[in-house]
Amino acid sequence: MNDTAQQDARPLDGIRVIEMAGLGMGPLAAQTLGDYGAEVIKVEPLEGDLFRRTSPRRSAGMGHTFLQFNRNKRSIAVDVKSARGSDLVRRLVEGADVFLSNTRSAALTRLGLDGASLRARNPGLVYCLCNGFADGGPYAGRPAADDTIQAMSGLVDLQNRAGGGAHFTATVVADKVVALTIVNTVLAALLRRARTGTGIAVEVPMFETMVAFVLPEHMAGAAYDPAEGGTGYARLLNPNRAPFATSDGQLCVLPYTDQQWQRFFALIGRPELAEDPRFATLDQRALHFEDVYGIVRAALPQKTTAEWIALLERSDILYGPVNTVEDLLADPHLAARNMFPEHDHPTEGRIRLLGFPVSASAPFAGLDRLPPRLGEHGAAIAAEAGLGGDEIRAMIRDGELLAPPD
Repeated sequence: MNDTAQQDARPLDGIRVIEMAGLGMGPLAAQTLGDYGAEVIKVEPLEGDLFRRTSPRRSAGMGHTFLQFNRNKRSIAVDVKSARGSDLVRRLVEGADVFLSNTRSAALTRLGLDGASLRARNPGLVYCLCNGFADGGPYAGRPAADDTIQAMSGLVDLQNRAGGGAHFTATVVADKVVALTIVNTVLAALLRRARTGTGIAVEVPMFETMVAFVLPEHMAGAAYDPAEGGTGYARLLNPNRAPFATSDGQLCVLPYTDQQWQRFFALIGRPELAEDPRFATLDQRALHFEDVYGIVRAALPQKTTAEWIALLERSDILYGPVNTVEDLLADPHLAARNMFPEHDHPTEGRIRLLGFPVSASAPFAGLDRLPPRLGEHGAAIAAEAGLGGDEIRAMIRDGELLAPPD
């Protein structure tokens, strides 16, 4: 590759990823690797990824969640339980850099797709297993999903303790956090391979990952042995930590530094509060956060949301409107950043996919492929793995490989 081509390359150009994963965390992680330039081959069961079935959708197998989790991929739909199907996947992995799966370990071992078997055929392989619970503990092999992990990781308990009731966060937060951890882990493993010349098997379990995500600020007194009090970061668990009511809506207001609080107290006509020992310093405000919240809560209803935004903007005090999803789709900043680009899909018509939040001074992340139809590239991928035309036709005839759609 010449110098110009190297400068134009994205970080993972030339890296091939075999994704044998469904639903949220695995596909989202593989999509992100594809955004960075990796070639991603999505190995699906004959019935397809379950996210293909979500509604709304315009056509069978192209659910709205599938569209958002599966750009920059090619799809092959194969019966991996058949001898020819599992052999085809092994052939694909022989020429790959990364194998990413959320299939349970026991099933992968039965199929000959476990880490030891695949790395014996491809010593440079980064083998990434992402499932509910790590193999080294008593929960190994148990199924898991976003809701169950939210419950088990303490996230639901914290919501309940904060006064919001025992409910799940209204986004697949566990899937998304684990997906980001998978991406970090795979990138680190690829960097390790570049330095050592050898691949590695890594495991990213949902339960442990979410515990590590949820607990850092909530260990509190349990950070010490013996414990110095209970668990939970009191300020974050206070039920008054919520958007404040204005005269016509709601607004998040968050003065943080001593200077910002001084300016805020002046805005609400109570500059003397800046001299109150309870509010003069961060340490003291942290001890009296309930009183602090009470002051803000009493002041905000005196003006409209727009009036407060204007005042807070001029005073350089942290604030944020309580946006709806519809607000975000029309947000001028997001529009300027092209966060909702539209594309013409061959079967779905005009669709809107999320853009890339990261900016860079050189090519970094981009869109190469729209979300694929089920098995769209199956025959071509099988041929690339070394299968002849007769073998491919036989697998299609015997229901082991889905024929590409017309």
